[in-house]
Amino acid sequence: MLFRASLLTALAVLLPAAAARAQHEPAPVSGRSGANPVVVIETSRGAITVELFPEQAPLTVANFLQYVDDGHYTDTIFHRVIAGMIIQGGGLTPEGEEKPTRKPIRLESDNGLLNVRGSIAMARSAEKDSAMAQFYINVGDNPEFDRGAQRFGYTVFGRVIEGMEVVDRISKVQTSRRANFDDIPILPVFIDKVRRAAAAPASETP
Repeated sequence: MLFRASLLTALAVLLPAAAARAQHEPAPVSGRSGANPVVVIETSRGAITVELFPEQAPLTVANFLQYVDDGHYTDTIFHRVIAGMIIQGGGLTPEGEEKPTRKPIRLESDNGLLNVRGSIAMARSAEKDSAMAQFYINVGDNPEFDRGAQRFGYTVFGRVIEGMEVVDRISKVQTSRRANFDDIPILPVFIDKVRRAAAAPASETP
């Protein structure tokens, strides 16, 4: 999967509107039972702890956790950073080479989870069912990434529960355009590894 296609080129056009949008922490997802898996994304700028929602996005969570267990995310980078919008990574080495992936998975963007600040979603190409390993974290609310009447949207499958300040820190690094890379940090932001952590208790239904 070409990383440039994982979030459409229109992101750059939508940046001013997203940056001006009011920011808030994502609300807890209700209606879950049992414990949810949790992963820690260890980066060169600090750790980000993410709770995953397998009931809402079973295929996506299983796919992501398989990449975690396989060590796929070790020594990758955040290769796309757009201030006020997203940080994207998990697919490229520090040298800019794409890591091998498994087959793409089916889109699950109709699960009711939204691209709000702090949510994590799978990047994909223009093809609907093309998500593989790359993910992004929403720095701001991005409703244009949600499923709509005329768009497929992107699958949200979890939320940041600790380390949102790390996400914000990464989102503010200086970026440039180099070779085929748009919005790539001038100084690399490394993903040292992604590992499983203790499961999070289910959120209570309001």
